[in-house]
Amino acid sequence: MDKELQQIATEVEVLSDKLKALKKEIGKVIIGQDETVSQLLITFLAGGHALLEGVPGLAKTLMIRTLANAIDLKFKRIQFTPDLMPSDIIGTEILEEDHTTGKKFFKFNKGPIFSNIILADEINRTPPKTQAALLEAMQEFEVTYGDNTYALDRPFFILATQNPIEQSGTFVLPEAQQDRFLLYIKIGYPSDQEETAILKATTGTAKAQLNKVISGADIVRLQQLVREVSISDNLIQYVSDVIRATRPDTTTVDYVKQWVDWGAGPRAGQAMILTAKANALLEGRLAVTLDDLKAVALPVLRHRVLVNFRAEAEGITSDEVTRQILKAVRVKDGK
Repeated sequence: MDKELQQIATEVEVLSDKLKALKKEIGKVIIGQDETVSQLLITFLAGGHALLEGVPGLAKTLMIRTLANAIDLKFKRIQFTPDLMPSDIIGTEILEEDHTTGKKFFKFNKGPIFSNIILADEINRTPPKTQAALLEAMQEFEVTYGDNTYALDRPFFILATQNPIEQSGTFVLPEAQQDRFLLYIKIGYPSDQEETAILKATTGTAKAQLNKVISGADIVRLQQLVREVSISDNLIQYVSDVIRATRPDTTTVDYVKQWVDWGAGPRAGQAMILTAKANALLEGRLAVTLDDLKAVALPVLRHRVLVNFRAEAEGITSDEVTRQILKAVRVKDGK
């Protein structure tokens, strides 16, 4: 058993070096946003999907494209618009003719969803019917068209972006569909130094050359290793306590009772543990700590804790609710 653990530790060390190289490649193009890049990689390693929100000009699309360019995988960008149809995403059947026999037949022409990394740009600009076309692919990693089901290549990763300030011509994602995203990542403005560096780097003639530093097989192996990262029973109980504390009917936190309509479901606990494991692996560790869980709590619960109307009127967000819960809930054995 010790020998097996040693082999895994050696493998993790090699793959961790590749992850560091991946971060370095992304850093050639994306200045700052270290936390956002880490959360994207955590989502990828955990085998889930991410929803990115930020005002225009924060390089959301560029960040995802840069990530895809540094990984040896197929990448497709889908620009979501009000007239986009489900068939534009998953594909459609076309009528073809066999030139030998003259017989006509239908052939399924695969859409852009049949790639490894999908950028769903401005996902809230398309109607619910088209948004729902992503659900099966996101959850089951397959697409059904007519009587046939087509498996998607692995790894499969959807990164969706949305703009929070422009509501004209947009369709808010239903809460149930938001829950399909492992993390809800909010991108903020750069710091003073970062903004100066961005202006300097993007207004000249220099252009960064990206190298593909990690393969699809490496990503699949990392996703398997995430499941092998250990977490103690007391930390699992802590996650359960945090999730139950988000629900007004089971919480002991008065702040939740006052400001929350609906708490998080069991999927939130699964997401919290998986992403904490991915965070540990990203840092080259094979065991989850309390800090790992707290590091992923906000993006995990941001779209799963729904505040009430009074909270919205007072400007109280789900992030503030999560912070209050993290202050109130303790690990049972005091660690």
